[in-house]
Order: sequence, then C-alpha cells, then structure tokens
Amino acid sequence: MIRNALEPWHLLIVAIVVLALFGSKRLPDTARSLGKSLRILKSETRALKEDGQKQE
Repeated sequence: MIRNALEPWHLLIVAIVVLALFGSKRLPDTARSLGKSLRILKSETRALKEDGQKQE
C-alpha cells in the first residue's frame, strides 16, 4: 500500500508549510532552539545509558 513514505515532493510540501507557519524571520531561531533541544536529549539519553551500565 505505502511503498515510499517520504518522497522528495513530500519534503518540499513540508518545507513550504513550515515556512508559511513560522515565516522566514523566525525560522533561524526555531531551528536553533530545535538544535539545542536535540543536543540536550542526546546528552540525557547518553547519561541514562551510562547509568544503566554502571548499575549492572
């Protein structure tokens, strides 16, 4: 039924919708915030893995 979930034109539509919602002025701030959130998530998951290995 669904062969390819994301084709290039799907990504283009998503990019246009994001630009329409946030506007070109707020987009860099939004991307920066998302990057910070992902770095925090990555460091927290790494810390949880290390804690799990120490307890075993």
